[in-house]
Amino acid sequence: MKRIFLIAAIFCSAIMVLQSCSPKGAATTQPVRRGDITGNWVLNDITFDGVPQASVKSLFGESSYKCFVGSTWRLTNSGNGSYTLGGECGAKMQTIYWSASPKDDTFQFKKLYEGDKAKNVTEGYRLVIASANGDGMVIKTPVEYGSGTAYIVLNFAKAQK
Repeated sequence: MKRIFLIAAIFCSAIMVLQSCSPKGAATTQPVRRGDITGNWVLNDITFDGVPQASVKSLFGESSYKCFVGSTWRLTNSGNGSYTLGGECGAKMQTIYWSASPKDDTFQFKKLYEGDKAKNVTEGYRLVIASANGDGMVIKTPVEYGSGTAYIVLNFAKAQK
């Protein structure tokens, strides 16, 4: 009789341990890794979530968000990178230092100017990575609008080699 209770106790304990290790609910998405973002990208489209387009005058310190449509972004694995603007705003290349945090799915970058070292630059931009895969990437820029947070949504496509 004691053996039956002992076997039942071990069996119940094993079931509890296995159940506590199994995933709960629906499958979760994998966090974005640096390798998902590394490469050359083209910013094809900018949309607005929770903020009227007419309210957005500039983006990342540039005179107009429209300057970024069609821009190319080079993001190396070392964290060095650049973006190149063109079109109606005139050609301009900006050196950046970037990183991605899989913990909170954010993309950060800071502008670097002649003679700057990334470790000495304290101002930058922190964006939310909505999705990133081999062919496309969506990054959302949070902006304060009204009494809440709205987003400028940047839609990237992987540049052809």
